[in-house]
Amino acid sequence: MGRFTCSYAPPMSFPDGFVWGAATSAYQIEGGRHEGGKGESIWDRFSDLGRIEVSGDTACDHFHRYAEDVDLMADLGIDAYRFSIAWTRVLPDGTGRVNQKGLDFYKRLVDPLLENDITPFATLYHWDLPQVLEDAGGWPARATVDAFVEYADVTTAALGDRIKHWTTHNEPWVSAYMGYLEGEFAPGKTGWTEAVAASHHLLLSHGRAMPAIRANVAGGSAGIVLDCRHSYPASDRPEDVDANRHFDGFRNRWFFDPVFGRGYPTDIWESFDLQNRIRPGLVQPGDIDEIATPNDFLGLNFYTSLPISAGNEETEDSGVPPSPNPPPDYTEMGWPIVPEALTQFLVRLQEEYDPPAIYITENGASFSDGPDAQGVVDDQRRIDYLDAHFRAAVEAIDRGVKLNGYFVWSLMDNLEWASGFSQRFGLVWVDHATGERIPKRSFGWYRNFLRAA
Repeated sequence: MGRFTCSYAPPMSFPDGFVWGAATSAYQIEGGRHEGGKGESIWDRFSDLGRIEVSGDTACDHFHRYAEDVDLMADLGIDAYRFSIAWTRVLPDGTGRVNQKGLDFYKRLVDPLLENDITPFATLYHWDLPQVLEDAGGWPARATVDAFVEYADVTTAALGDRIKHWTTHNEPWVSAYMGYLEGEFAPGKTGWTEAVAASHHLLLSHGRAMPAIRANVAGGSAGIVLDCRHSYPASDRPEDVDANRHFDGFRNRWFFDPVFGRGYPTDIWESFDLQNRIRPGLVQPGDIDEIATPNDFLGLNFYTSLPISAGNEETEDSGVPPSPNPPPDYTEMGWPIVPEALTQFLVRLQEEYDPPAIYITENGASFSDGPDAQGVVDDQRRIDYLDAHFRAAVEAIDRGVKLNGYFVWSLMDNLEWASGFSQRFGLVWVDHATGERIPKRSFGWYRNFLRAA
């Protein structure tokens, strides 16, 4: 991979109708934990147990300040807004009783979006499983698949007149492996068989929910959001090449292959099976066909690229820890900045899987620049990052990728999961003590870019 550079010429050119947006998720911004009939999620419990330094009880207080946030979006000039719906606002007990107050909140959010010509893209699941379902076994339990289908049916039936674009899951790899293997994310479990079972049930719930979404949303589109880790061998040594193949299978192919009808990758299945990581009877007849239910589009979340060496084939250690003063070519998350890897991964997706359409559903960078004495947030590093990645997207389109849109992560500085408020990805700076919003220079840059597009 080459070093990160940013160039501002020539001007970028995207196809007519290309969708530009920004993205958030419910737990990271909403707050209002004890309001509107909301139930307890696994992240509420995770924070109550002290597993993260801050909680989402208030977060960015979007539950109360959504109108102000829609005004910011209108000022920014985006075409679309990607957000997630909190399962526990709709079904506080995970299944059964429907909470009309929760559905009404999302109606209040979506109506002004539509009034401002901002198209809503809703994600049904962004990691906030109802705690009652976790207590019953969580994603490692097959019953959670049916609970998710019920939730998807109820939600899209209620909101499908307003929201026409839906995704089932955001980043099932994270839900399964960071939640049930590494224990860094809620629910904080650490077991291989649980993690692999969770990954299968997340994918199965996606496939089973798609018919319900399509039945409830006339003229809509539906898909799934998968994250990726572009990678490459740290050297040409055979052991590093093999390690990179395994990393790609564990991190990427285990999810992309079954979604696109290839079933689980044989090499990774055999590796997991030899290590007793797969629960007997996990995959039942018909599961693989259901997972491969055709999607109208694929959402791709992209952030970085990693060199992989032997011994590092199941980790994501870049060698640079998170820091407010990262080396050049790194974000404060410790992630290398490699925009050309976005082009490479998009081209690979198109050539290997041929999705009917692709949206970049998340891309952005964590830099903690705050207001100066005049209240200006000069986040030039984020501008450089976005500019370079937009150009990488143009290159992918020029190489035949069916890329239909791009959502910047994130609209505002939010609760960055286990990192709390220490990592700031937003176009809008948020004072997490007062809730004050200050658009950053990147906000103005993106607004000017959209006006010129």
